Amino acid sequence: MLGLYIHIPFCVSKCNYCDFNSYKIDKNSKERYLNDLKKEINLYKQDIQKEEITSIFLGGGTPSILTGEEIKFIFKQIKDNFKIKENAEISIECNPGTLNKEKLIAMKESGINRISIGLQAVQDYHLSSIGRIHTYNEFEKNYKEAMELGFENINVDLMYALPNQKFKEWKESLQKIVALNPSHISAYSLILEEGTKLYEMYENNEFKMIDENTDMQMYNYTINYLKENGYSQYEISNYAKSGLECQHNILYWKCDHYIGIGAGASGYLKDYRYNNVEDLQDYHEKINKNEKPIENIENLSVEDKIQEKIFMGLRMNEGIKFEDFKKQFNLDFKEKYCEIIKELEDGKLINQTIAGFSLTQRGREISNSIFIKFIN
Repeated sequence: MLGLYIHIPFCVSKCNYCDFNSYKIDKNSKERYLNDLKKEINLYKQDIQKEEITSIFLGGGTPSILTGEEIKFIFKQIKDNFKIKENAEISIECNPGTLNKEKLIAMKESGINRISIGLQAVQDYHLSSIGRIHTYNEFEKNYKEAMELGFENINVDLMYALPNQKFKEWKESLQKIVALNPSHISAYSLILEEGTKLYEMYENNEFKMIDENTDMQMYNYTINYLKENGYSQYEISNYAKSGLECQHNILYWKCDHYIGIGAGASGYLKDYRYNNVEDLQDYHEKINKNEKPIENIENLSVEDKIQEKIFMGLRMNEGIKFEDFKKQFNLDFKEKYCEIIKELEDGKLINQTIAGFSLTQRGREISNSIFIKFIN
């Protein structure tokens, strides 16, 4: 398995909660950046000559801020330099307010077969409070256009525990989106990140965070309501109709390899993880010297890889498979971690079988503390 991630760091404006590497768009920066992407893609051509790309993901920022022709340009570079597996999952993140029929047609013509629309909430006042540039009606219009054009695999991003959000408003968001019948729903609890506008507003006492119990009630309601409506939870924050789980994200969670292209992108190849420089000028200067714009490389030890695989495996509902660790690391997982496994089983935090174990619902609720047990 080999994935390809392309980062588009431009937005109309930065959302109040966002700490991703993104910049307000301007024409000159965008044109230069697309040419730099072309050069960086070419730099990886020799590295993976014989390997097939099994999934592609354009993230951001806001990739749908690009014109239809610019989207086609990026995919021409990808196809000219890499071998793409037949029926590969090819995803693009889209934001309402930057999407239209012409762009959707260009996406279809480029081979994109999965779109992920960042909605977050169905109430316009909540969208405004977190700095989204669109309304719910704009989202619904874009969603229906995508369906009419033949996009059958559509994810909708939602966010709960928003400032001043009521439980009934979260229920309304879920109900409205389930009624549209997308193939996939991602539902994330708001996390306040330092350096964001929302964090600053919280520090200035402009709103109070929802209490932990309400946050957990929203999470449990989400799991049960989506299950009743045909969506299986396959990862802590992700729910899908049968067979329509996001293959690119599963690649991350299974610690498979992927190439990261673009300013601030990260990748995982062979025995190392890397991060590209974030600053657009630094990125351009490195590309102009015909060198990969890598800022940091982390060489992973066997122990690093084991810990990552545990951490990522426990995020997924299928959990830890003992055989995977035996094959990859020649590790008897059950023997090495027998005391932790027994403690978790006694506490009804995991369900164990002969093949492995997964977190119970209670386990997922305190998953971070369980991850730490294995790391320590």
